[in-house]
Amino acid sequence: MDVPDLPLTGLRVIEFTHMVMGPSAGLVLADLGADVVKVEPKGGDRTRQLLGSGAGYFPMFNRNKRSVCLDLKSPEGREAAERLCMQADIVVENFRGGTLERLGLGYADLKAKNPRVIFCAAKGFLRGPYEDRTALDEVAQMMGGLAYMTGPPGRPLRAGTSVIDIAGGMFGVIGILAALERRHRTGLGGEVKCALFESTAFLVGQHMAQRAVTGQSAQPMPARISAWAIYDVFETARPDEQLFVGVVSDSQWRAFCQEFQLPDLLSNPDYATNNKRVHARMQLLPKVRSLFGQYSRETLAERLESIGLPFAPIMRPDDLFEDPHLLAGGGLLNVTIGEKMTTLPATPLEFDGARMPLRRDIPAAGAHNRDVLREVGFSDLEIDRLIE
Repeated sequence: MDVPDLPLTGLRVIEFTHMVMGPSAGLVLADLGADVVKVEPKGGDRTRQLLGSGAGYFPMFNRNKRSVCLDLKSPEGREAAERLCMQADIVVENFRGGTLERLGLGYADLKAKNPRVIFCAAKGFLRGPYEDRTALDEVAQMMGGLAYMTGPPGRPLRAGTSVIDIAGGMFGVIGILAALERRHRTGLGGEVKCALFESTAFLVGQHMAQRAVTGQSAQPMPARISAWAIYDVFETARPDEQLFVGVVSDSQWRAFCQEFQLPDLLSNPDYATNNKRVHARMQLLPKVRSLFGQYSRETLAERLESIGLPFAPIMRPDDLFEDPHLLAGGGLLNVTIGEKMTTLPATPLEFDGARMPLRRDIPAAGAHNRDVLREVGFSDLEIDRLIE
């Protein structure tokens, strides 16, 4: 189902991807209205069969797409893939370097026949000594300093989601959209490359800048000196219901003290400014912990919201299925995984006050073979042979 007023309606994307980085780029383009055709191998993308922490990869990143299964090792499969790319605006791939080039489907091959094509390669590294290395999200987090910053000292810890895969995919989309705008002026496509390692470096750049400003290396987040005195997770009257609270300005400090009737803290000159409170953090925090321990999380949240302080209950991903804000705002889309209905997060954007809809459910492998191949000129007899 096409929605004609979505921003990228009318663009055709061919996606040669697996796992997370490439599919996440395709997902954003698909959610924004592009017709994304995912080319899978015979039997379907192996990401479909992952277990454990990988079990959610395929359903999360492949809605709003059409699926075509092709045997790219056969001449017929390669010809079909090439014909798809000849009518494409955008091609996205995240296989190991040289894979599509060996199949005659690299950027140079496609550009020669379709000079308007925008080719996005999502890789482990950009140009440099590492560019031929194999990388994963975790590899990039470890060597890019993110795992060091996330875990306690001496215990590097990857972030709790595929943050670099997803960030890398988003940078890829930024590059694609920039190339589209350039194509409006020049009529020509171009090659975009995004990468895991460089995405990680960009994300930890604030800590590199901290070293440049202070002359001292950034400490891992659990051991850092916070920029604010009250910027932590606190236990409430029920220890299993924790709450993050931040007081990040002097005006917020005054509002906090007034709301909770703390005139002694408000009048104490040692707490008068943010930097003074940071220096007195070890004396101040026990007082705040004792205060918060007297209230339920619900009561604290109501009072903090009333005075405009940043706060957050500590939740699990499972809790988001019932999050009232996501439910009310269209932040969850109904999808089918196997034979089970569930909801998954929408792309976090609004256009003209509306969220991006679900146009196509998660596709079965090869579900759109006939439709897509007919669109690029294959006869029913040719399609039957390809399917066989």
